[in-house]
Parts: sequence; structure tokens; C-alpha cells
Amino acid sequence: MSKPIIAVRLITRDELPQLLALYQHLNPVDAPLPNDHVLQSIWDTILRDPRLYYIVADIANQLVATCNLTIIPNLTRGARPYGIIENVVTHADYRQQGLGTQVLHYALALAWQQQCYKVMLLSGSKREETLQFYEKAGFKRGVKTGFVALPPEDL
Repeated sequence: MSKPIIAVRLITRDELPQLLALYQHLNPVDAPLPNDHVLQSIWDTILRDPRLYYIVADIANQLVATCNLTIIPNLTRGARPYGIIENVVTHADYRQQGLGTQVLHYALALAWQQQCYKVMLLSGSKREETLQFYEKAGFKRGVKTGFVALPPEDL
């Protein structure tokens, strides 16, 4: 049996439904999404923004892993930008195969091409295996301390 071909690439416009299905593996109990018209408008705004990248791993035209990278312009560090990675998820049936690492490496390569001086990623997980996954993908624990402010209704 041959190994399936994995394509790690940027997402396309028509893959929004697959992306949203994949996000169910990130937050199974998430806030409801707005109606399709509003959702498509948000998606189109995201796709038009040259600083936003949605990276996917695709096996046989099925999205199985993703993350998104945002490049932030900056006036320090020689005016070099920095990156933020969010929404890292692999479909539950495809975990432990290196797909999450591949999308993270793709995102990091994009950030380094754009001369980012750092890329940050926050994880809400306390599971040691999750934290080690990020370390193995190239992220360092303990370099900085992360803080998150939430709106009062989410506290």
C-alpha cells in the first residue's frame, strides 16, 4: 500500500467549509458562527489581507491539519515584523503523523522569508505532550511570559 501524498500549502477560497469542519477538532464546543453571508464576508476579508496566511495539510483533497500565521508590521528590531501563529489543529484521525509539525514549519518558513525577527505562539494546553510537540516543532518554552486578557463576558 502506497503512502498518501501530503500537500502542505496555503488554503484556497473554496475550502472554508473544510476549514470550519477541521476547527471542530480544535474547539468541539465553540461559540456559534454568524450566518453564511457574514461568514463569507469575513473569509473574503481574511483572504484579501496580505498579512494573513492559512496553511493546510491536504491528503486526497481533504484538509487534515492547519494553522494560521499573521505578520505584524513593527517599528522596533530594525523595523522587522513579527509573526503570530494561532489555531493549530490536526484532525483527530490524523494525529501523531507529523502533519501539525509540517504546517508549523511552513508557517515559520513564510515568517522567515518576510524577515520576521520572531514568531510567537500561545497554547492553552497544560498537557506536557502538547507542549513538547511545540518544542519539537521549533518553539522555545520559557523565553517570554504570555498573558491573555479576555472580555468580561468570557471570564
